[in-house]
Amino acid sequence: MPTYLLAIDQGTTSSRAIIFERQGKTVAVAQQEFRQFFPRDGWVEHDPREIWESSLAVCREVLATAGLEASQLAAVGITNQRETTIIWDRKTGEAIHPAIVWQDRRTANICAGLRARGQESRVVERSGLLIDPYFSATKIAWILDEVEGARARAEAGELAFGTVDTWLLWHLTGGRSHLTDATNASRTALFNIHRQEWDDDLLRLFRVPRTLLPEVRDSAADFGQVGASLLGAAVPVAGIAGDQQAALVGQACFERGMAKSTYGTGCFLMLNTGTEPLRSENRLLTTVAYRLQGQAYYAVEGSIFVAGAAMQWLRDGLRLIDHASESTAHAEAVGAENPVYMVPAFTGLGAPHWDPNARGAILGLTRDTGIAELVTAGLQSVCYQTKDLIRAIQNDGARLQELRVDGGMAVNDWVMQFLADILNVPVDRPRITETTALGAAYLAGLQVGVYQGLDDIAELWERERRFQPAMAPGLRESLYAGWEDAVERVRHH
Repeated sequence: MPTYLLAIDQGTTSSRAIIFERQGKTVAVAQQEFRQFFPRDGWVEHDPREIWESSLAVCREVLATAGLEASQLAAVGITNQRETTIIWDRKTGEAIHPAIVWQDRRTANICAGLRARGQESRVVERSGLLIDPYFSATKIAWILDEVEGARARAEAGELAFGTVDTWLLWHLTGGRSHLTDATNASRTALFNIHRQEWDDDLLRLFRVPRTLLPEVRDSAADFGQVGASLLGAAVPVAGIAGDQQAALVGQACFERGMAKSTYGTGCFLMLNTGTEPLRSENRLLTTVAYRLQGQAYYAVEGSIFVAGAAMQWLRDGLRLIDHASESTAHAEAVGAENPVYMVPAFTGLGAPHWDPNARGAILGLTRDTGIAELVTAGLQSVCYQTKDLIRAIQNDGARLQELRVDGGMAVNDWVMQFLADILNVPVDRPRITETTALGAAYLAGLQVGVYQGLDDIAELWERERRFQPAMAPGLRESLYAGWEDAVERVRHH
């Protein structure tokens, strides 16, 4: 039986394909960036055709690079940028409007109207999500209202909606599969996470016809087959999960209380709460972590909008450094006791504040402040923001045992040590940091029998390094108090 697994990792700025062998080792990688469109302030769009074509291109390229035939693949797994919304014609497979990306804020007024009508508690109760332009529901309604004739065509069953996983699956299977998995469904604000089905009340509230929606399956399931003409042989698509949930699986966070934090452009922290959804009183999101054999497992999630993007700004905007790698030397020179704080609220503050009108600031400047202090403050801001999330999680009654990290900033030893110190929990960095794609591969492998169960996958996780907290409690408290004061100063009151 073949044991190679192909993961399609369709992200916000690029499409990637990675082939893994059974032990989780990377065989080959292919990546292609695609265009971002910003038609108006706060609007972000992608070309759905480009998402599909770039995804297919990297699949073909990765097979060629690996020197493998499609017939040697056991299965394909898909992981994707979540919440991004596409509506297309069922007959032609052509999108009726550009994809509206998760970052897009065009429906802010619609969301504000629903909140003003007192609808948020109902949405939270059923979907686990807040009312926010981030999620798919208001994006769908906007397309149906703005594209001429779209609402009538949707009600007549002529149109299909999907998040990016569903759009790719439709094209991979030649239009035979209109399906999604429970993790992606749980990010639309239309899915009842308790009953594990589309919710009629939420569909009415957001004015979304049921005829548009895909069927929801487990995260490891039979999603159909890639058409033989596309890759040279028919291959089962057997695993799907949204990117942050896929990273949780890739990090083998299968026990209640296990958590992972992904440090990319933003930062997403997800903690497994087991088979019981935990309703947050601190404005975190409750979401489906994964669903296997009909059983849903849940997580609480906190989103930080700016993590790696803060270092990009210091590099490209202020030109204080030429490469992000230079930041370590600056931080080592300054040390943890840095009196300067950077609050990178460039697009508002995410969880647990959800303050879209907050704006960034640098505080604590003196005549002695130089480039090193500013760069160090940028690095520390990521750790302080993570502590904000952990505190909110703990206030909700969840216990954090350890934190598994991945993403670009996780390779920085200084940042990971400061993170362990400020959180006062061990921080574990895995040997394989491609955890998002790996999670999609694991789910596909689980469905086709490459793995017998989650224990098989958990055994493959290997720690590369553990960072133990070593900071004096008094220093930890005073540094964090300084951060809280800085955040309070940028809040939009």
